[in-house]
Amino acid sequence: MSEVRRLEARGAPSLQPPVKRITILGSTGSIGQSALAVVDAHRDRLEVVGLAAGENADLFAAQVEQYRPRVAAMATGAAIDRLKQIGGPADVVFGGTGRDGLVAVASHPDVDLVLCASSGTEALEAVLAAIASGKTIALANKEVLVMAGGIVTEAAARHGVVILPVDSEHNAIHQCLHGRTRAEIARLVLTASGGPFRGRSASDLVGVTAEDALKHPTWRMGRKITIDSATLMNKGLEVIEAHWLFGARADQIDVVIHPQSIVHSMVELTDGSLIAQLGVTDMRLPIQYAFSYPERWRAPLPTLDLTAAGRLEFETPDTRAFPCLRLAYRALEAARSLPVVLNAANEVAVARFLEGRIGFTAIPLVIERTMAAYRPGAVATLAEVRAVDRWARERAEETVDELQSKV
Repeated sequence: MSEVRRLEARGAPSLQPPVKRITILGSTGSIGQSALAVVDAHRDRLEVVGLAAGENADLFAAQVEQYRPRVAAMATGAAIDRLKQIGGPADVVFGGTGRDGLVAVASHPDVDLVLCASSGTEALEAVLAAIASGKTIALANKEVLVMAGGIVTEAAARHGVVILPVDSEHNAIHQCLHGRTRAEIARLVLTASGGPFRGRSASDLVGVTAEDALKHPTWRMGRKITIDSATLMNKGLEVIEAHWLFGARADQIDVVIHPQSIVHSMVELTDGSLIAQLGVTDMRLPIQYAFSYPERWRAPLPTLDLTAAGRLEFETPDTRAFPCLRLAYRALEAARSLPVVLNAANEVAVARFLEGRIGFTAIPLVIERTMAAYRPGAVATLAEVRAVDRWARERAEETVDELQSKV
């Protein structure tokens, strides 16, 4: 008889590890699918309680059938109708659609940890509801903190909730900062692959297509975040996110281009020492870190072979060719509501680029003109954030129309 069974037979507490009950917002996306792969590798430690997805009913039906969540949600009623036509477990409760559905799934009483992996801004209310319910937040969505970083972090502090970053860069910084005080930190260094257009000049980017921009050299991600990587806006959003996650000023956050994507980010200490986190380029690692924290679990992945990695290169970002990074710093330094404007204008510009209505180099132009038309003010409530977001989207659409009329 094993030691565990012997103790249990005597009435002693079980030595089995506690199971974390999780919800995944955005389960059919690339991060959501990677998260479920982590669940598969640790079925004795993780249980899926809630799943929420957009409109991919076919994939979501397979996920619901496999993981049997207690509560589920989709973006629209049409998506849920399609899901029901496909068939699936009858005991799954649907929490609703859109933002209401996300809130219901995120705040379910049986959930311990909520992974926010949905794209865009739809999950903001759900994250706040989860915080108010005392759930640990694993955050793989940049827009939540870019739009409402002050509101979210203040709510987390008020409710004693931990926010664990899942983005590989912020996850790396979280690991490097573990056990260190803020007084020890001089600088945060975010690494960027450089995207598919690394090394190109501004004039070389005029004629690039959406197909070109979607060919990321390292990561396989959703369409919007892949375009953000190509413009370096993804890194700009991460700069703003790092400010809220780690309490760093804009002048304490640097970006370096690192095409090998082996060093995920670094922290410089006050004595000049650099602490770096290195690893294979697989999102299952930062997801597992967030799910297991503060423990470390074995990962069913190959370890990093430094000899095979070869040379590690670092370059200064070209903000003339890729001005979105510069615009993000400007928004962070202005603070207040300007990051909301930046994010909303970027979402509109990227969507219109993917539709073929504007060119690649027009993306930063739409963002900059929208920012220039706005006078930043304070945003202390969610309603104020949403109002600024609506204004910025409308103004960005007008800018897109203006640019099209001149073509």
